[in-house]
Amino acid sequence: MNPKHIKWQNLPAASLGADQMLRQEWDRLNAEREGLPFLDAKVITLALAVFGTGNERLLVGREGERIVCMAMLHAHGKFRWNTFQPSQLPLGAWVAEKHLTPNGVGRSLCHGPLGFCVAVSLTQLDPNLCAREPDTPDSESMDYIETGWIDLEGAFEDYWAARGKNLRQNMKKQRNKLAAEGFETRLRMLVATTDMAEGIARYGQIESIGWKSGRGTAIHPDNEQGRFYRSLLEQAAEKNEALVYEYLFGDKVVAMNLCLLRAGVLIVLKTTYDESISSSYSPAFLLSQDQLVALFGEGKVHRLEYYGRLMDWHTKWTDNKRTLFHTTVYRFPLIKRLAHWRRNRQGQAAPA
Repeated sequence: MNPKHIKWQNLPAASLGADQMLRQEWDRLNAEREGLPFLDAKVITLALAVFGTGNERLLVGREGERIVCMAMLHAHGKFRWNTFQPSQLPLGAWVAEKHLTPNGVGRSLCHGPLGFCVAVSLTQLDPNLCAREPDTPDSESMDYIETGWIDLEGAFEDYWAARGKNLRQNMKKQRNKLAAEGFETRLRMLVATTDMAEGIARYGQIESIGWKSGRGTAIHPDNEQGRFYRSLLEQAAEKNEALVYEYLFGDKVVAMNLCLLRAGVLIVLKTTYDESISSSYSPAFLLSQDQLVALFGEGKVHRLEYYGRLMDWHTKWTDNKRTLFHTTVYRFPLIKRLAHWRRNRQGQAAPA
C-alpha cells in the first residue's frame, strides 16, 4: 500500500471519548475484524482513563472521505511510536478495514502524521485478524507469545474422550474425593450488571492470598486493575456480554474466571483460584471442566479464547495454539539495519 493513499488526523487521545462519531467509526472498524469486545471504543477509552499517561494520540486515517483506520499510539522513546498497550488489553489498540495490512498502516503512519518518526510498532497482533507479512527491508515482525483456544464442536463427551487420560483420571479422583469428604461443589455464573462489583471484590480476595499479592499485581476493588475490570464487566453486562464464573466448595468461592462473550466467542480475561486449598484439589481445573460442560450443553458458544500466554495447564485442555506477534516499520531501511546492529551489540532480543 502506498502511504500517500491515507490522509491522517493526529488528535488528542481524549477525542475518542468525547466525539460520538469517532467512537462509532472505531466500533465499525473493529466489527470488520471479528468485533472483539475488549477493542470497543468504550473499552479503549476506559483503559486510557485508568492506565494512560496523558501523552497518547489518536490517529484517524481516511481514504477520501471514508475513515479506514484508527490507532491509539503512545511515544516509545525518541521518535518512535507504539500502539497503546496496557497489559490488560490482549491486543494492541488499532482497528482498520480488512484491505489494510499492519505493514501498510505502520508505513503510512511512519511517513506521515507523527512528525519526525523513525519507527512505528503495532503490538500484539492476532494472525486470525491480520496475516503476518514477510519481513521487508524496512519492516520486521517478531513473535510475542503463543496462545490457545478451544473449538466447541459436537458433544462434550467427544471432546473429553480426546483429552489426555491423566487429566480425565485426575479429575475423576478429585471429584470422588470431594464427594467422600462431604464437599458440595457447584458452578455459579454472574451476568447482571449489579453483580459485577461483588464479583470483582471476591476475585480480589482470592488473588490477594496468592503469589500475585506478594508482587503487588493482584486485583483489588480499590486499585487500578480492580476499577478497570469492574467498569469493563459492568459495561459488557449492560449488553449481555459479561460472564463471571465462580466455582464453590460449599459456600466458599475457590476459583473464578472473568469472561467476555460476543458472537459465539467466549474470551477468558482473567483466571484465579484459592491457593490455600489442599494441593490434592485443583479448583481451577474443576471450574474449567464444569464451565466446558455448560458451554457444550448450551450450544451458544463455538470458540473459547484464552488470549493470554499459553501455559502448561492450557495444553491439558486444548492442542490448538497460534503465535501473536509484533510488527515494526522503520522510516528507512538503514534505520532497521542500525536497530539490528544495536540489538546485536547489546545482546537484546526485542526491537530497539
